[in-house]
Amino acid sequence: MTAGPLWTPSPERVAATAMDAFRRRIGVADTVALHRWSITEPDAAWRALWDECGLEGDPGTVAFDPGDGSMLGARFFPDARLNMAAHLLRGPGAEPAIVWEREDGASRTMTWDELRADVAAAAAALQETGVSAGDRVVAWMPNVPETVVLMIAAVSLGAVFSSTSPDFGVDGVLDRFGQIEPVVLVASDGYLYGGRRHDSSSRLTELVARLPTLRRTVLVPHLDPDARPPQPDMVRWDEWLAPHRGASFAPEVFGFDHPGFVLYSSGTTGKPKCIVHRAAGVLLKHAYEHQLHCDVRAGDRVFYFTTCGWMMWNWLTSALASRAAIVLFEGSPMYPHPRALFDLADRHGITLFGTSARFLDGVAKAGIRPAESHSLASVRTICSTGSPLSAERFAWVYEHVKADVHLASISGGTDLCGCLVGGDPTRPVWAGEIQGPVLGMDIDVFDDTGHPLPRGRGELVCRGPFPSMPLGFWNDPDGERYRRAYFDRFPGVWTQGDFATWTEHGGMVIHGRSDSTLNAGGVRIGTAEIYRVVEDLPEVVESVAVGQEWESDTRIVLFVRLADDQPLTDELVARLRTAVRDRCSPRHVPARVVQVRDLPRTRSGKLAELAVVDVVNGRTVRALEGLANPEALDEYRDRPELAR
Repeated sequence: MTAGPLWTPSPERVAATAMDAFRRRIGVADTVALHRWSITEPDAAWRALWDECGLEGDPGTVAFDPGDGSMLGARFFPDARLNMAAHLLRGPGAEPAIVWEREDGASRTMTWDELRADVAAAAAALQETGVSAGDRVVAWMPNVPETVVLMIAAVSLGAVFSSTSPDFGVDGVLDRFGQIEPVVLVASDGYLYGGRRHDSSSRLTELVARLPTLRRTVLVPHLDPDARPPQPDMVRWDEWLAPHRGASFAPEVFGFDHPGFVLYSSGTTGKPKCIVHRAAGVLLKHAYEHQLHCDVRAGDRVFYFTTCGWMMWNWLTSALASRAAIVLFEGSPMYPHPRALFDLADRHGITLFGTSARFLDGVAKAGIRPAESHSLASVRTICSTGSPLSAERFAWVYEHVKADVHLASISGGTDLCGCLVGGDPTRPVWAGEIQGPVLGMDIDVFDDTGHPLPRGRGELVCRGPFPSMPLGFWNDPDGERYRRAYFDRFPGVWTQGDFATWTEHGGMVIHGRSDSTLNAGGVRIGTAEIYRVVEDLPEVVESVAVGQEWESDTRIVLFVRLADDQPLTDELVARLRTAVRDRCSPRHVPARVVQVRDLPRTRSGKLAELAVVDVVNGRTVRALEGLANPEALDEYRDRPELAR
């Protein structure tokens, strides 16, 4: 692997970015100094970011009020008045605003004028149902334009929007929506994934019966255009909007702290937490992440592979505020073949291609070389999130996808509905490294005693407030659960729950979740370190490493899924252990290697390491409903290999 950076933007490319223009306006030497200014001068910085991103409305006279000096005591734009929905509808007339495509080739395009008209009709339909500020409007929907329309309409009224994907079972949906007591539910008749049709009608009937606060249920006929609602008191989407076609649209303005969204924790550590987010805080956070850190421009086409149950859906849809079109994809990213999303990029001129480390690993292992088969001429930025992107996969992208592209590994979470660390289109990209903290985020790495670690692995923290901090958790009136979730570990400091290391270039490496970090023989080990070595072996498709309590200590157990269901041989185990020992350390070497057919995952596609930890250690699995494939856990129970 090269000793230097994998990519360095040309001076001309740097000069064309909004990040560099912003740096020049502030009058600092480079973006490292720009970031330092953004955390030492918060009032000036957040006001400048508001202006830079073209936010409309009245910002008031104060951008940052430190309050009592604590993270929870600070306030942003305390006198501001604005509405997020207005910002999501500012694009030019007949130009595309939403491009949607499904894995089977079905597609449609919605212009900005059509989007505005549909949002106005949906907002009027919500008002007729009695929806007002603070009411909850929810979607159990695939990633389709109707979901976006409903979200914008709800936010325009000051309602609180929440969504989840249709692959959730009824209990999983109830664990989420049941807590926030919605008044309107919009749901599809089903969804398509991996070439299979999944009907939702019977589940919808059961769900509605168990959500007593609903005033209206709306069916979107997605799989079958002639589908009728399963109950007479439900209404079809088109029939719901029809009486309100041509309605005027005048979004009401609200304060900066007005709630706009409820997102949910993964649910693998207990019943999902309902995280309440400010609409304006999310708008501002996403706007500068898009325009400055990801170089999103008016007229661009922004794509991220996501479902409506992941915060990246919110991140994607917010790109409308930058007057960029969004590209929605529904289905499996590997169907009908692993080239499908690269076909999508060429077909629709995608400028930001958003994906995950898991997808890139899958494409690489499938032997796909997009640089040889696709143009990808429009793609300026590739974003990756969801899990750490290995140094080897960074190099693979530049060799086999596109040589002149900004590869931005980004990391944040549902907790803040945004990024802590991310890309910078004006700086070099180094293998395996996230380029640095995003503007306004006072990021550091702490050791176990709460002291900064300029080198070495520790806890990823944020030492200062930011505008997309949650308002709190639903049904947590004194804020105790919220404080315990983020501020107990290091009092007064946001702890993200990730294990991280600073690099010599001022960048960062994320090693995986600290709450699933292995602690074998007293040495803390990030699971991602093991995965990137093990999954480089051609026989290994994917793996999960957990700690098994054993003889007053913890030993590492590695479960592997092998290509073509080939058997796990002693020779392969020996080679695997040698690779881990050589590339990590003897402490990283798994004590047991066990073959499985599948790995459990959360609904957003992340490895459910904690669920495997529970099974291996004989405990009840926490929040089983939060898993996309809970049946996979059966294979991990009572394994004889783990009894010796």
